[in-house]
Amino acid sequence: MSKLDEARIKINDIDKKMAELFESRMEASKSIAEYKKENGLSIEDSKREVELISKNSEYIKNDEIKEYYVSFIKEILNESKKYQARLIKGLKVAYTGVPGAFAYIAAKRMYPTASFHAFPDFGKAYNSVLNGTCDVVVLPIENSTAGDVGNVIDLIFEGNLYINQVLSVDIQQNLLAVKGANKDSIKTVYSHPQALAQSSEFIKEHSYDEIECVNTAVAAKMVSEKNDTSIAAIASLETANLYNLEIIEKNINQNKNNSTRFACFSRSLNKNINSKGDTNFILVFTVSNEAGSLAKALNIISSNGFNMRNLRSRPMKNSMWKYYFYVEIEGNVFSETGSDLLVQLKTVCDDLKLVGTYRVD
Repeated sequence: MSKLDEARIKINDIDKKMAELFESRMEASKSIAEYKKENGLSIEDSKREVELISKNSEYIKNDEIKEYYVSFIKEILNESKKYQARLIKGLKVAYTGVPGAFAYIAAKRMYPTASFHAFPDFGKAYNSVLNGTCDVVVLPIENSTAGDVGNVIDLIFEGNLYINQVLSVDIQQNLLAVKGANKDSIKTVYSHPQALAQSSEFIKEHSYDEIECVNTAVAAKMVSEKNDTSIAAIASLETANLYNLEIIEKNINQNKNNSTRFACFSRSLNKNINSKGDTNFILVFTVSNEAGSLAKALNIISSNGFNMRNLRSRPMKNSMWKYYFYVEIEGNVFSETGSDLLVQLKTVCDDLKLVGTYRVD
């Protein structure tokens, strides 16, 4: 038997074992897909991929072939994600507005292969997950210039869904109109009040009249349907493609550092959190209306070594002049220190609820 034949026999044996291992790996990917669907997690997890590639590359002792292994493992990861995408394809994602709204854009980025279901307001979208109509819901929780979205924060406090994912979407406003329109032909612009405010300098410069709409995508859809060169919408670039509109001018909002954070809510709390310092968790709580009661809660968080990245107060709907608090904290709540933190907070909080954990982008 020649060396070539011996090598081919060896490769055939290795390929057989690799095929068996590949099948086992894809079965494990199936379990991961099921977990992600149940907990409302995205298929994409870039940090996990970088960590896995770095760790697995260390198994290769021959530096000459290490770069080929990196390409090999990347291809396996891509195939795994494709398989997971097929399995998660039936995921039903709720959002508010119409296709092209920023919530739709966020939902599409989180779940590229899911089906998307629009609802007219935050409450109806949220309840669609509670009643089982949809699997997850994507809602805005904070804008970098306008602050927190109070109605959604109230749902977090009052409801029973969990946040397992947070995504920041850059908000860029653009002037969109039908074919044949230009900045001189346009007399009136339609958009959501925030988008109009964000583009107020541009609007004033061109002396446009303003008409408010429930959201930017609704404005774009209406402008498309009216087919009138004297009107325009201020909306995202995605809506231009969706509603066959021309982009008259890009990025007309005066604040170029504007973004909105969107949270994905599901019925299950994700407990599979990395022990490294790239996770956050969210608590809502109430304290007695006494001097120093809030300070006691905040001191407990600080004394356990946790850093608060966000603290908000909101009035309680059913109790006049009483407030609840929403806080995002850096770290792993499922660690031993995190468990101690919750135990200690329960001694000073009237109500305490863990409402979310998420990986930091």
